[in-house]
Amino acid sequence: MKNQILYPIGLCLLAALMFMCSSKQGQPAEETAVETTSHPLGQASVVDNVSEKNILQVAAGSEAHTTLVAAVQAAQIEHVLVNAGPLTVFAPSNDAFNALPEGTVDNLLKQENKSQLATILTRHAAPGKYNIEALNREATKGRKLYMATGDYLEVVVDGDKITVGGAEIVATIPASNGVIHVVNQVILPK
Repeated sequence: MKNQILYPIGLCLLAALMFMCSSKQGQPAEETAVETTSHPLGQASVVDNVSEKNILQVAAGSEAHTTLVAAVQAAQIEHVLVNAGPLTVFAPSNDAFNALPEGTVDNLLKQENKSQLATILTRHAAPGKYNIEALNREATKGRKLYMATGDYLEVVVDGDKITVGGAEIVATIPASNGVIHVVNQVILPK
């Protein structure tokens, strides 16, 4: 009989203790809950000023890619761009996003469109490291590039001009976990 009475009391005390511990130095529990509801960044939250920069760090440091970084954060896929890779990212510049029909970016950044945004951004990533020479080889062999979404994009070489899925590569930047090709347009599904 004693155990039947002590068990619920013990549970109540444990719950009260957990509630008090969840508050930080007298702050109400509601404020603590706000801090813990943001999405986990995993490896993207690691601060490392010694190693070479990964794809996300390179993009975050580029003034020409602030829209891309905001989109990656809105889609909550930061962890994808910091994993060990190798990964090839075709990174649309701010100008590429600005070329989309008016309101498109604002609409995609809305919480309810997070899944669609994540799919669009993932279409810009290919597993593996494809530098310019590797892209030339793929184009010469008539192969399409496999993207992280499962799509295949055509690589076309015309003189010095290389396009992937219709987006022209305008610059290439190495990263510790792969390579970034800056492209002049957003690669959208057809």
